[in-house]
Parts: sequence; structure tokens; C-alpha cells
Amino acid sequence: MPDSMSEQLQRDMECEGLLECFHGLKQLDRECFEALVEAESALTVDEVAEGVDRERSTAYRAVQRLLEAGFIEKEQVNYDQGGYYHVYHPAEAQKVSSEMQRMLNDWYAKMGQLIGEFEDKYEDATPAELRT
Repeated sequence: MPDSMSEQLQRDMECEGLLECFHGLKQLDRECFEALVEAESALTVDEVAEGVDRERSTAYRAVQRLLEAGFIEKEQVNYDQGGYYHVYHPAEAQKVSSEMQRMLNDWYAKMGQLIGEFEDKYEDATPAELRT
């Protein structure tokens, strides 16, 4: 079960924890993201898998989750003789942080609305009405 908001606020958190917090990503996703960030150039899925010491299919699923979350970007590289392959690199930090800020603002507005609904529903309730 996820931690309550008060538990989360009391816990120490690193900025990389935003991967899990905002998108429900896993530890492996975080490791793959860090491998991509630390690389000098874009990586293939095979290179990511090697960097995190996992099977290709496992790394591929993590890369896809990172791609869907917008933390990384995919680029197609074409062979001269035909065919292609994909490489992945971290998305621009400003773009990712702006998206997380937008999500946080949306969440904040939704929570404010729910708190208002709670207050409207229970502001005139007596203690006996609250127990039923």
C-alpha cells in the first residue's frame, strides 16, 4: 500500500524519487535512466541492458516505461545500406521538470476541489450524523 501523504512528507527524498512518485516507475527504470544520463552518447536497448546487467527484454520494458513517462527520447538511426535501429537519450531536463510541475499543479487543483467537497458535505453535520 502506498505511503500516506503525511508519511511521504516526513521521509527524506531524493530528486530521482520523482520517477517513482510522479509516474510509479520502478527501481530498474531509475537505474536505466541513470545509465542513459551517465552515457556520453545515446544508447541502444542492448547497451542499456548491459549497463544495468539485465536481460534485453527486461531493459526494453524499463526503457518503454521511461519513454512513455517522457523522461527519455527515442531516435532512429538509419544504416547506409538500408534498415535502422533506435537509440535513446535523456529528455531535456527543463521539459521533464515543466511536465512534472504541470502534473503537480493539476493534482493540487484536484485535491483542493475534493477538500472543498468534503467541507461542503460535512460542515453542518453533527457528531451523531457523522457516526451513521
